[in-house]
Amino acid sequence: MTPVIAISMGDYNGIGPEIILKAFNQLALKETRPLVIGHERVLHFYNRQLGTGLNIKKIDPAELAAGGDDILHEEGTLYIINSSPDSEIEIHPGVLSPLAGKASMDAVRMGTNLCTSDKADALVTASISKEAIRMAGFSYPGHTEFLADLTGAASVQMILVSGDLRVALATIHIPLSEVSSVINRERIGNHLYLLDKSLKSDFGIKAPRIAVLGLNPHAGDGGVIGNEEQTIIRPSLEAAAEEHIHAEGPFAADGFFGNRTFEQFDAVLAMYHDQGLIPFKTLSFGSGVNFTAGLPVIRTSPDHGTGFDIAGKNRASEKSFVSAYECAVNMIKNRRRKNDAT
Repeated sequence: MTPVIAISMGDYNGIGPEIILKAFNQLALKETRPLVIGHERVLHFYNRQLGTGLNIKKIDPAELAAGGDDILHEEGTLYIINSSPDSEIEIHPGVLSPLAGKASMDAVRMGTNLCTSDKADALVTASISKEAIRMAGFSYPGHTEFLADLTGAASVQMILVSGDLRVALATIHIPLSEVSSVINRERIGNHLYLLDKSLKSDFGIKAPRIAVLGLNPHAGDGGVIGNEEQTIIRPSLEAAAEEHIHAEGPFAADGFFGNRTFEQFDAVLAMYHDQGLIPFKTLSFGSGVNFTAGLPVIRTSPDHGTGFDIAGKNRASEKSFVSAYECAVNMIKNRRRKNDAT
């Protein structure tokens, strides 16, 4: 069965629509059927502005429900479902707007619903603006937390992917001043479980090896610069070993990435956002993918923001988006292969 990949358009005043249009001809169209969730006026606007010359066709959710993926059959056609009313579409590239913020979240909601109702096999999300969604009345700090609420997932994990480099985060969008207060054995253990499970089911790795970073400089230096490594992280690794999870550490983050120790592992668990994302984005060269583990659906995203400063200027690169799409396709194959084996 040909996978249907739902694509939420992101903030329509950002670079999301541009990279979707640019990526269309590079996607594995013979093996998948992409379906954009957003609004047809947005795609037509950027299609004209960029001169991409794509054939864009709107379908209704009822058509998809009745006809299944058979209606997405015309080669060279980019299909779209409108997830917002026409009155909420005011296109101003590069401008923060509560309407655009609301529309971006409406698209994520509909794309998620298509996945949970088996009308789509994965969701690829273009970037949203945290400021715009807050202006629209949403209190979520990002996609991850919103998706967790939409699907009722008890625990989720952000994993950044670029080839064989995979970096997961024990904490995500919280102030740095709060990180040490929320790091505990339960949290570390839960994230090791989620990461191990995802490496097996989503990435097809039979016996994953996970590296865990320390919280403090030099991984605490034996307790001289903090003791979380000794009292929290190391006991968590010992408990994980009893559950047959292969995790090593805690490693000092600077040396770990500086001497490329990460190449010896299938994934890395970082303690906080910038500890993992700064080296990841330095090493991934703009092709990184954001994947949310722990959800009942497959969700990937490019690892960049809305790019308001270059929106509408035909300067955005679709490289990370194509990687996110391909990553979703590979995960569908891995999950199907695992299900067939069981």
